[in-house]
Amino acid sequence: MDAPPGQEDCLPFVRVAGYLEAMRLNAPRVIAANLDDGFLLLTDLGSRLYLDELRRNPGAAERLYADAIAALLTMQRRGTAYQASLPPYDDELLRFELSLFHDWLCGKHLQLSFTAAEEAAWQTCCDMLVDNALHQPQVFVHRDYHSRNLMITGDDNPGILDFQDAVEGPLTYDLVSLLKDCYVRWSAEQVRHWALEFYRALDRSMRVQVDEMQFRRYFELMGVQRHLKAAGIFARLNHRDGKAAYMADIPRTLSYVIELGPHYEELQFLVRLVEQQVLPTLVSAS
Repeated sequence: MDAPPGQEDCLPFVRVAGYLEAMRLNAPRVIAANLDDGFLLLTDLGSRLYLDELRRNPGAAERLYADAIAALLTMQRRGTAYQASLPPYDDELLRFELSLFHDWLCGKHLQLSFTAAEEAAWQTCCDMLVDNALHQPQVFVHRDYHSRNLMITGDDNPGILDFQDAVEGPLTYDLVSLLKDCYVRWSAEQVRHWALEFYRALDRSMRVQVDEMQFRRYFELMGVQRHLKAAGIFARLNHRDGKAAYMADIPRTLSYVIELGPHYEELQFLVRLVEQQVLPTLVSAS
């Protein structure tokens, strides 16, 4: 890894790599590190991305997701020893992430102006989504646990990448990243099935705290926060970093928000915003 210190701080990567190794999860191990110059020598997990295999062979999904869910359960159980050493996924960070959708996608890219009433409705939605995240049991969170950061490996599948931004945060965050992926989509029924498999595999002490109905609400509303954030990041990558390809992933990402509309009255403002303004303007602007 070549990560110039002026652009990247390798220390969080090195620390979290050590935590994952101690948890006996399959992530790159740091063989040698020169933090002053930003060079790391790492073990190699190969080149077989989950995303590539899932697109080429959707029939592999059951096996690959079973492995990924098992690894995530291990990360949360064994991660209790390390999560207090991670930055918190707190109110400030959650609200900043939501602002990316408002500022970069709606504002910068689509030039949408919110009325005072729309701004108030937006803030009410943000309050609800932040509360949903903060009231969940807090666990070790990878923060980008999806098909572009999971590798297919011969042993101890999956290989886990891109973990340097790990935080202590909501129980359902990594699960929704995995199952409601911005890059590959599964039916709502399949997602629900996998999510409940995860829930039923949680320790009984966790299931006593969070019943199945509450877990589903946590999971679904956590997805809304993540998908708004991701859509904003894709717009920022386009405008700030010149990476336009991610714009094609925004309709898929925001389709998860629309899907929840019939089930959550408190999401009606967001659903109307996405359906009636964001997606039509996005199409006409492309």
